[in-house]
Amino acid sequence: MFLKRLTRRKDGKPHQYWALVESVRTARGPRHRVVSYLGELRASEQAGWADVRRLLEQVGPDTLPLFPEAEPVPEAVHVHLRGVRVHGTREFGDIYLGWKLWQMLKLDACLSACLPGGREDVPWSLMAAVLTLARFCEPGSELATAQRWYPRTALAELLGIPVESVNPNRLYRTLDAVLPHKETIERHLGEQFRTLFDASLDLVLYDLTSTYFEGQGAANPQAKRGYSRDGRPDCVQVVIALVVTREGLPLSYDVFAGNRPDVTTLEAVVATMERKHGALQHVWVVDRGIASAGNLELLRSRGASYVVGTPKSQLKGVERVLVEGGWAEAAPGVEVKAVASPDGDETFVVCRSAARATKEHAMHERFRERIEAGLTTLSRRLMTARRRMDRARVERQVGRLLERNAHAGRAFQIRVEDAADVASGLRLVWTMDPAWAAWARLTEGHYLLRTNLTGWTPQALWQTYIQLTQAEAAFRAVKSDLAIRPIWHQREERVQAHILFSFLAFALWKTLEQWMQRSGLGSAPRPLREELARLKVAEVRLPTSTGREVSLHCVTQPDPAQHQLLARLGLKLPQRLGPPRWVGTVASAPFRLKM
Repeated sequence: MFLKRLTRRKDGKPHQYWALVESVRTARGPRHRVVSYLGELRASEQAGWADVRRLLEQVGPDTLPLFPEAEPVPEAVHVHLRGVRVHGTREFGDIYLGWKLWQMLKLDACLSACLPGGREDVPWSLMAAVLTLARFCEPGSELATAQRWYPRTALAELLGIPVESVNPNRLYRTLDAVLPHKETIERHLGEQFRTLFDASLDLVLYDLTSTYFEGQGAANPQAKRGYSRDGRPDCVQVVIALVVTREGLPLSYDVFAGNRPDVTTLEAVVATMERKHGALQHVWVVDRGIASAGNLELLRSRGASYVVGTPKSQLKGVERVLVEGGWAEAAPGVEVKAVASPDGDETFVVCRSAARATKEHAMHERFRERIEAGLTTLSRRLMTARRRMDRARVERQVGRLLERNAHAGRAFQIRVEDAADVASGLRLVWTMDPAWAAWARLTEGHYLLRTNLTGWTPQALWQTYIQLTQAEAAFRAVKSDLAIRPIWHQREERVQAHILFSFLAFALWKTLEQWMQRSGLGSAPRPLREELARLKVAEVRLPTSTGREVSLHCVTQPDPAQHQLLARLGLKLPQRLGPPRWVGTVASAPFRLKM
């Protein structure tokens, strides 16, 4: 194919047009077929083309090459079909899916507005897309993204960013450039969720998690040891507070020091949400670790409503209700009952779950057996010791045993007594507390909710609270599918930026989930991403009679399963990425097709 200048007369005047033309073989010999008319050139455009032709002296007066090299291109290039070969393949399907999600959320426009172009070769907005797509497709460090992942993908052809332009230093600078626009990005995503999915802020779900560091995080004042939800108390960490819609769409997040108590985070999160989305006179759903009296008063003072979990110890105040009738089914195996609070300002919802009762009973029995086994072992040591043992040390051992098995620790009454008849001088005596055992059996499977909402049925309140699992599912996806942990950065700003790009990748993830649900494809993004990841871009080399090769980047054809997925999503693959281009010299020996 080549560009050809055409001259036509219109209104008695000559007009010059440009067209994309290819040579075709017909019964009457080779002919030119117009692929596309490109339109008339104005005087300024003609002057520009004339300058180009003067630079490319070998190019004839009526044609311009499609290839960047200043070499003559014949009207027809003869391709040696026996020498056509596949030079290599690159990953495409998952990155194309992620790029479409990025465009669907209009993050390209948002980041372009936040980060206008300057002197850099590649816009920061495109580099931000690279980082987000890497987290979405194959999470890893910036070094791994630049050196291993990006060269394996077809992003260079899709986004027009050469492989050599994506290096760790540029990715680190992208982290620094994007972080100051965190709130603008979050506000933009909230608007897009409302536009695309009719998401509402009438109810928001709030939960916390932690993520740990590799290293000491000496340069990060937020890196502290605290309660680790990852099972890594040996590592410093930060605490992440996440706010999502009832569908699990992410609205906002805050990062706190790793030793920050959960109960102290709500005020800062509410202030952040009000700053981004206005006064929140909505329903907040939070877990019992956050539902202190002060936090509930804070929400009431903001005009907000709440549905919160409470510590199980508060079941003591409604003990009588547990054995009375009047239960209503909220879901299979779950029953609920509304109870007025003692002061009359709130409503309590007592819930009982058959599955939860089975689980808690097994847990109580397991911890009880562990305590009894530990006490038996310690008692045997006291009875067989050959020297006197320290009472304080023995009591500490008992304390550690109860601490490790706290769910059943209160079931035992334990004493360390003096014993003159054994060498250790001590004897261990314990009994089971029958009152605790009776209370445990009575309350297994029960939990308590509290709310300041009025006019809601207990079933509706339970259904509202159970949506908190959306926030919990969000953390699981961010940790497992998007690999937010561990954090390799040490500086506070870089850690914050790492979490921001994990948040952006999660926004793509949840958008895909919504897209799938509306397309009848379920709600599991990972299998779909993995299936489409099998689609590749193949670089096809065409040897020509000129002694050079033409390179084409062609998208592989989807198999029936992939085709069905794409059709359900309404996603159409391009046939080819980028224009054809010349590559190196062809060897004299003939080539054979190698797939």
